[in-house]
Amino acid sequence: EDMCKEVGAYPKCAQCPDFVAPDSTPGVMTWDELLEHMDNLVSWGQDELKTWHKTASALQVAKSKQGEASCVAADATHRAQVQNKLAGICEDMCKEVGAYPKCAQCPDFVAPDSTPGVMTWDELLEHMDNLV
Repeated sequence: EDMCKEVGAYPKCAQCPDFVAPDSTPGVMTWDELLEHMDNLVSWGQDELKTWHKTASALQVAKSKQGEASCVAADATHRAQVQNKLAGICEDMCKEVGAYPKCAQCPDFVAPDSTPGVMTWDELLEHMDNLV
């Protein structure tokens, strides 16, 4: 191959053993290359499905041995972790979409004071009850 490059016959180097011509369209996928790639994807996908079926079968056997109680407990734990993670950002999300003061769907949401700096009758009566 190096010799062919020196004499200027490189891309048409058919006499060299095991010669593979360089890509004539670098950076561009031709129809033949696309079809070959799609065939490779189909083959790869089928192999992955076989692997996933084996894994799923093994998990089903393991699940029946463990029982469902541990799965239910683990599921509840994971759900609580997700809810706790979202609870911190729920108010921020409501502010972004313009639903902030009426954010009733957020867990543990406390509406902001509708009369800041002014004491309402209910607040005054509650304050007086707390003083006694």
